[in-house]
Formats: sequence, structure tokens, C-alpha cells
Amino acid sequence: MSQTPVTDHTAHADQRVITNPATLHDPTPFGYSHAVSAPGELVFVGGQYASDATGAPVPGDFAAQVELSLTNLRLALEGVGLGLAHVVRLGSYVVEHDLAKLEVLGKALHAHFGERLPAQTLSGVAALALPGMLFEIDAVAVRPAG
Repeated sequence: MSQTPVTDHTAHADQRVITNPATLHDPTPFGYSHAVSAPGELVFVGGQYASDATGAPVPGDFAAQVELSLTNLRLALEGVGLGLAHVVRLGSYVVEHDLAKLEVLGKALHAHFGERLPAQTLSGVAALALPGMLFEIDAVAVRPAG
């Protein structure tokens, strides 16, 4: 017997439908949703990290790098006329991932996205592109139809 998915059908200006099926665990404490759909044009945002105006990594602890990376993600989206509310999927990359970093990331995602969390895949990695990078995030957003 299949269970009906738990879906947020609340009307939202961002047009996303967030689905967290009752047959799967509740992902929201971890900072993501299982599935997100939306009508419109896909917009892909490349990896954003804690960088300065020259692209050099900004030194800092993991939490500070997550905050600056999310700010840079928001700025990249604003550059194409979108915002965090248009994001349907995130890819997160964490150097030397552990549960403490997962907690930091979850809190930051809730602070930036609220309760309407995008789908997300988190990957623990040995290193990122540049020395000093501890975190990187990419995104898929949807420009609303019409």
C-alpha cells in the first residue's frame, strides 16, 4: 500500500512545490527537502565559495565560509534577476565533513531559506579547487514561467 506524499501545496510567489514523502525520513532538520518542482526556465549557478572581489578564498572558519558562500550565491542569483526563493536544488561540498559541520550548514540553510528548503546533495571532499576553501555550493534555480 503506498502512502500519499507529504507536499507543501501552500500558494507561494516562488511557485515551488516541495515534496517530502511520508515514506521517507523528514529531511528538514538537516536543511533540505527530498524533491522540489517548479514551472519555468532552469538557471544553473556554478560553485560559490567564500571569495573576495578577485576570486581569492577569504580565510575564516567553516561557519564564516558558509555564510559568505551563501551571500555569494544570493548575489549570483540577483545578477540574473532571481533570489534564493527560486532555488530548487543545491549541491554542497564540505572539506573534511563531520557532524559538527552538518549542524552549522543546516542552521545556515534554515537562516537563508527558511522552512521552504531546496533539494540538496551534500558531498564530503578531501579538498576543493583552491587552498583554504572549506565549503562550496552550487544551485539550480527556476525563473518562473511567463
